[in-house]
Amino acid sequence: MKNKKVLFLTQAAMIGALYVILTHLAALLGLSSGAIQVRISEALTILPAFTPTAIPGLFIGCILANATTGCHIYDILFGSIATLIGAIGTYALRNHKLKFLMPLPPILANMLIVPFILQYVYSAPESLPFLVLTVGIGEIITCGVLGMLLYVPLHKNRDRIFQN
Repeated sequence: MKNKKVLFLTQAAMIGALYVILTHLAALLGLSSGAIQVRISEALTILPAFTPTAIPGLFIGCILANATTGCHIYDILFGSIATLIGAIGTYALRNHKLKFLMPLPPILANMLIVPFILQYVYSAPESLPFLVLTVGIGEIITCGVLGMLLYVPLHKNRDRIFQN
């Protein structure tokens, strides 16, 4: 029993740390700024398909990544909630026959929440439909394309990588 708790916490911490590192890498490379933001760390939202430990790991990782990259408090809070909702949705779809649907919850959660954050907090002059479109494109690239590219090798090795 105790070992399961340690394993859960360790996996969640590792996923959170990886999220933070990948977020900073994307910022360093200039991928997470501009009209279409490609936050590489969002590809990790596919991980709840393999383990429930990814849910708190992604949520806490997103909080830490947003806080350490200088985001506004509303962006830290609501952006992280969008990632949490997406992770829960991916977990809920983990046994679905159509595996390509698993990235949809984080894509949709971010498309519905992040544009409002950008518009309100950062006084983005762009219109809301434009922000929904650009956030959606970035999420499709990271969650849809990169996330599914990550899914394939992880799925083949899931029993060795993810122990629940």
